[in-house]
Amino acid sequence: MLAGHFTTALIAKQKFPKGTLLYFLIISQFQDFLWFIFHYLGIERTQPSDAFDATLSNMVVDMLYSHDLLPQLFWFALAFIIGKTLFKSTRIGLVSAVLLLAHLILDFFSGHMHHLFGADTMEAGLGLYASNPYLAIAIEAIFSMLVLWYFFREETKKGITRTIKNKVAIVSVFVYGIVFMLLIATRSFRTLFNIPEFDLSFNTNMPTLIFTYGIMLYCLNYFVPKFKSSK
Repeated sequence: MLAGHFTTALIAKQKFPKGTLLYFLIISQFQDFLWFIFHYLGIERTQPSDAFDATLSNMVVDMLYSHDLLPQLFWFALAFIIGKTLFKSTRIGLVSAVLLLAHLILDFFSGHMHHLFGADTMEAGLGLYASNPYLAIAIEAIFSMLVLWYFFREETKKGITRTIKNKVAIVSVFVYGIVFMLLIATRSFRTLFNIPEFDLSFNTNMPTLIFTYGIMLYCLNYFVPKFKSSK
């Protein structure tokens, strides 16, 4: 799951305003940011390496340390410590750990297959990115829509007013994430746009993913705080 994880950050900020939105956005995608780091460290190499050949269904990566279940115990503890230390709040520490747990649960239904610890151990997840990417995207789209509806409804109850333009901007960020995944669900950009083979050092899959996560994070951190409160 990509866009759906960011929705959990919006709810966390809404319920626990002591934490910052940027922090919750980052922590909601904590495991994926670890994956990016471990990819470049050569620990969790992601294939295919060429961005124009990549699809959700053909992407292969063993997320041993970033997403497998046993390492999560360490990441939960680390997230708790970071949240508690940064905001001097045990509640924010606990929320941080819960966001990591939510990340795993959402990936179970819409994401890559994970394991207990290593490819030869118990599988955890439906693995829909490989077996049925369109169903995975549909699950994520429905989840994102429901959470955004709840988020805006709760804001209205609290007397928070947003312009239609602002709401559209926020929703558009998630639409962008969903459309991005739809485009590469089963057909690569090379197939879609008849892109010829060429070799450029920066033409790799991971920077494309990092850019997508980065632009979504930036836009949400920019648009979500722009509201008026009547209370």
